[in-house]
Amino acid sequence: MSLSKQAVLTGYRTLCRCLSSTVRQSCHYQTSAPTEKVPVTEQLAINKETLPFTELVRDFLDPTEFFQAVRDVAEINFICGVPDSLLKDFCAYVSENVPPEDHVIAANEGNAIAIAAGYHLATGKSPMVYMQNSGIGNAVNPLVSLAAPEIYRFPMLLLIGWRGEPGKRDEPQHQLQGRLTPSILAALGIPFQTLPDYIEGAQQALATAKYHLGNSRSAYALLVKRQTFLPYKAKRNNAVGSHGSGAVLTREIAVQLIADGVHKKGEKIALVGSTGMASRELFEHRSARGQSHSTDFLCVGAMGHASSIALGIAIHSPRTKVYCIDGDGSVIMHMGALPVAGGLTSLVPNFRHIVLNNGAHDSVGGQPTAASNFHSINLTQAALACGYKEVRLAVTKEEAVEGVEWLQGTTGPAMLEIRVKKGGRKNLGRPTNTPVHTKEEFMKHLQMQTTE
Repeated sequence: MSLSKQAVLTGYRTLCRCLSSTVRQSCHYQTSAPTEKVPVTEQLAINKETLPFTELVRDFLDPTEFFQAVRDVAEINFICGVPDSLLKDFCAYVSENVPPEDHVIAANEGNAIAIAAGYHLATGKSPMVYMQNSGIGNAVNPLVSLAAPEIYRFPMLLLIGWRGEPGKRDEPQHQLQGRLTPSILAALGIPFQTLPDYIEGAQQALATAKYHLGNSRSAYALLVKRQTFLPYKAKRNNAVGSHGSGAVLTREIAVQLIADGVHKKGEKIALVGSTGMASRELFEHRSARGQSHSTDFLCVGAMGHASSIALGIAIHSPRTKVYCIDGDGSVIMHMGALPVAGGLTSLVPNFRHIVLNNGAHDSVGGQPTAASNFHSINLTQAALACGYKEVRLAVTKEEAVEGVEWLQGTTGPAMLEIRVKKGGRKNLGRPTNTPVHTKEEFMKHLQMQTTE
């Protein structure tokens, strides 16, 4: 499809004029009643029934076609970022079809911006950086102090999953982030538009982005709404067990072993669950057992910070054994937390760090983390090098049970890594308690342990 320069320029100017208006309007959207989620196959059948009323047809963007348009229209060859559930099908295609030198899954979004900047320095070309909108916070510093047109003028296309899009059902943390996303981009001076869900519209958007990257030499963003992409089925087996982890446990079973194992009669404990599936599995296990949720603080956002929250609790609740149930992607996202904990050995003998390692960003599509290379990446040895007093690795169920028992008796800061299989239950629920309720009950629990 050929696009005239005048058409691209007109679209770009119109977009820039409408930017501030769009941001103002987005702040006043009200969340409507949720609509029933229709599977893609059913929707495609419905599309046939709507004809000849083409305006009622629901489009989906083919990840393969979009990738090709990124290459041909935007002339972008290097892609990096942090996976997101709304981008999972595009990310799955890229992970399977793009060589490692042209695609890097970063530790966090700021890391991705910096890698993209290095690519531009080496080649003079524009890269793509993908992320969830909740990751914009991690990217703000390099976007402002490195990539901005007032500083080094790094052109890059940002592909951002718009969780919490106004009018769509989502979790509280995503609803807030979704409402703020346009305002944040506007405050950063980054022009943006929504990625169309049909290839001709996507090509036009990419042409507009290319014009901006070439002329303004700064970032341009495409916001991706829910169910924009058609599903992409990976052709090769990405199960973690095939990459040498030796894992036999599911993550859910490991969570249950931990939750049941750390409870000793008369012992004061607190658990901090990381963002993602593990916290959801912990909540469901407590509910199934009829147990109180007050011992658990579940991170619904702030990926990568669970261990730091647990560390802060451990410092100021010295009589409580504080367990952090973490994931490999979360640990890698903010690994600077490891030497901080390791440097406070005299203050936190009660700090226990459990990492459930499946080598994948499981909650957003299953793309691999750096920890998936089990032959060269060793999280327990990294913790030991960062000052943790003791570390241990568990692969079998027996080793996991023994590891939890060992962790109870050891002196922290200590880490137990449990290798787990990728994937989980399709019908896994979400916590039914509000975040504020969870916080208040957890604080009461800590206060009671302090006064006993």
